[in-house]
Order: sequence, then structure tokens, then C-alpha cells
Amino acid sequence: MFLGHYGLAFGAKKVAPKVSLLTLFVAVEFVDILWPFLLMLDVEQVKIRPGFTEVTPFEFVHYPYTHSLVMGIVWGLVCGGIYWLFQKDTRSAIVVGLAVLSHWFLDLIVHVPDLPLTPFGTEKFGLGMWNSLPLTVLTESVIFIAGVWVYMKNTRASNGKGKWGLVSLIAFFVIAELFNMFGPPPEDSIPALLGSFMVLQVIVLGLAYLTDRNRTWK
Repeated sequence: MFLGHYGLAFGAKKVAPKVSLLTLFVAVEFVDILWPFLLMLDVEQVKIRPGFTEVTPFEFVHYPYTHSLVMGIVWGLVCGGIYWLFQKDTRSAIVVGLAVLSHWFLDLIVHVPDLPLTPFGTEKFGLGMWNSLPLTVLTESVIFIAGVWVYMKNTRASNGKGKWGLVSLIAFFVIAELFNMFGPPPEDSIPALLGSFMVLQVIVLGLAYLTDRNRTWK
């Protein structure tokens, strides 16, 4: 899942308005941000197999330290705890921790059965929505649009940067999603995968920072 994670982050601002959109974006994508580095270290493994599912060519062979349910709980506690240490805001820290954990549950909807429960178990889960492109597009779009609507309803632009930053952020998400769904498969190279993923994150997080700091909570 791609847009769905960010849609949840947009919507979470209503529950925790003190948490920046940048922080929420990092939280919902934390394990995916960590994942390419573990690939580089050969701690986790992925194969690129065009046609593996209708939506994605990735076959996630081994990624228990980023994408198991137990480690999702651990990373949620770590990130929520770090946020609390700096902000001393329990409510917001809980939201940050739950945002990290939400990644596993949203992935559960779309992944084929490849999500482990623990770093050491053999059971894997996934409802397999990636085997249907139309259903995946519909589900991700609904979550994303709902989250953006909640964010827009509860914030207003302080200036042009707040207005056009949000427009640019949404436009970038749409373009990235279309490329992910209908573009060519990525290079079968871990460094290339890491590079493209980091470029994506830099753009998304930069636009999130620009947008949110130039919008005020109603």
C-alpha cells in the first residue's frame, strides 16, 4: 500500500493536531524507510518479478524485522517513546506509535501472504488485494481522499505556500501512484531501489514540511 498510508497520516492530524504532518508521514512509513537499508545490508531480501501480482512486481522474501506484527509494535513503542521524550505529550506520542503500527494492518489488506507475525515464526499473512488492480486503486483512493478531506476540513492555508504546497503534495502523490501502478518495473538492483525510494521520500517529506508549517489548525 502507498497512498493509503499517507491518507491515514493526513487524517491522524485531527486526532493529534500538535503532531506535524512531516512526523506523521515518517511514522506511517517508518518501516518502509528502514527497509531499504536492511536490504542493502542483506538482512532482509526482496525479489523483483514482473507479473508477480497485478499491482506490484515485488516478491517480499524475508523482511521480519521491518514488517512483522511484533516488530511493528516494537517500532511503534520506540517511535512513540522518542516523540514523548522530546515533546512530553502523551496523547500525541500514542498517536505517533499507533501510526507506526498501522503500517502492518494496512499492508495486510493488500499484500499476498508474506507478512510475518514475529521475526522468527513461519506463519505469514496477507489478504492479497494486490491481485486485483481495480480493487487496489479503489481502496487506496478512498483512504487517501478521506484523509486529505479531513486534513483540509480542519486546516486552512496561512499563505500561498500553505495552499499551493498542499496542491503540489497531492499532485505528486497522484503522479507517483500512477507511475507505481502503470509504469515499468524498477531496476533489479538494490542500490537503484534505495536511490529511487530515498528521492521519493525526500520530495514527499519536504512538501509535507512546507505545507503543514504554512497551514493553521481551525
